[in-house]
Amino acid sequence: MENKKRKVLIAIDYDPTAKKIAEQGYALAKAMHAEAMLLHVVADPVYYSSTEFSPIMGFTGYMDGGQLPITNESLKKASHHFLDKLKAHLGDGSIKTLVSEGDLGETILKTAKDIHADIIVIGSHSRKWLDEVLMGSVTEMVLHHTTFPLFIIPTKQKK
Repeated sequence: MENKKRKVLIAIDYDPTAKKIAEQGYALAKAMHAEAMLLHVVADPVYYSSTEFSPIMGFTGYMDGGQLPITNESLKKASHHFLDKLKAHLGDGSIKTLVSEGDLGETILKTAKDIHADIIVIGSHSRKWLDEVLMGSVTEMVLHHTTFPLFIIPTKQKK
């Protein structure tokens, strides 16, 4: 029997809860003796210039509007920098980082398939008015279309 290395795909966005998701996903990977892979999907550049966007982890220099226009290339560069900071925070140089472009949910599922992930880790924050009921459109889409085990980390702030 083949002894292949297990893989945990940790999907990260720029939400302030990304650090929590990365930490818990990494802990799961360590417990499974698996390879941790951090993924950020670059969305439509318009999203990063919207009022909903909230830079974290010292990221304001890349996305504060002082570097307009925001292009896919600048977003990819910033995303690699962001994932490298998370990787350094976790203290493990063996963590792989991936930056992809496309529809968030579809790209997470495609990446999981391409790398032969054993599990996907994703957060459940939502900015919708139904956030008490819904877990977030991307998480919900992944949940309903995945064939992979899914570890959903609730990130909603307690009131």
